[in-house]
Amino acid sequence: MKRAYSPKEIINKTYGVLPWCGRWEVAFGYPEENSTWFISGASASGKSSFVMQLAEELTHYGRVLYMSYEEGVSQSFKERLLRFGLGKRQGWFRVSVSDSVEDLTERLRKRHSAKFIIVDSIQEAGWEWPETKRLLDAFPNKSFIFVSQEAKGQPLGKGAIRLRYHASVKVRVVGFRAYCQGRFNADAGNSFVVWEEGVLRTTNNVIR
Repeated sequence: MKRAYSPKEIINKTYGVLPWCGRWEVAFGYPEENSTWFISGASASGKSSFVMQLAEELTHYGRVLYMSYEEGVSQSFKERLLRFGLGKRQGWFRVSVSDSVEDLTERLRKRHSAKFIIVDSIQEAGWEWPETKRLLDAFPNKSFIFVSQEAKGQPLGKGAIRLRYHASVKVRVVGFRAYCQGRFNADAGNSFVVWEEGVLRTTNNVIR
């Protein structure tokens, strides 16, 4: 029979969390370092720019591997990489464009492999939920950040919907703001401004 935890045992457990501050902490709280993230948003909402900003921030806490299935290393990807400072994070940021789940598994088993893995997007990766779950179970001490396409405001495909339920940090990017819908943000009304000018253009609201 599997063990059951007492309230005291749970209370006494400690967790490694992302030690960020400022607007990251305000919008997302303090997620565990090995959290699973699910980021969705419509086309042209600022999602790709948000993910690149998140990638740059995460390089300060560990190595980041960006699985660029959707864009590859296109001109637009290069421009965002430069705009958000990833060119200065040599040694902490790497990009792969065609790994299968088996390839990625082999890569992550190597010494000094990435701590944070961004999969952009889960639809273009072509992974089904069972193999995605096996990957997550194989590397419980790593953080997987999945980017998802949307259709009519919902994640595209049954696998993406299942993955969203599994994720502990859920982010939706709307109108150049990223809203945390996960378990670590005490105030769901807070948001991360991805692009101030874009917010002003689309809403005429004052940035707060």
